[in-house]
Amino acid sequence: MTEKQARVAANVVMAAAALGAAVIVIRSPKLRRLAWQMARQYATGPLAVWTAGTVQDAWDASASTSARQPDGRATADKSASALPARAAADKAD
Repeated sequence: MTEKQARVAANVVMAAAALGAAVIVIRSPKLRRLAWQMARQYATGPLAVWTAGTVQDAWDASASTSARQPDGRATADKSASALPARAAADKAD
């Protein structure tokens, strides 16, 4: 048996096991409730933390390099001089 055949056989066995477990859970009301509770807990715990981390990483990666501080954090331009210049430009239009 080649490695490719072994991988295919393992994938088939895993898919059959997952399908069998899903059928058992769907048919049993108690297991169905338990699965739903576990899914909700996962969605409000580790999944939420992972999502927040991914969003933070994407936010940091999207910041321009000119807006980065020496420690790597991204910041918005909050200089006082930028605000009056923008207001003056808006009044000129």
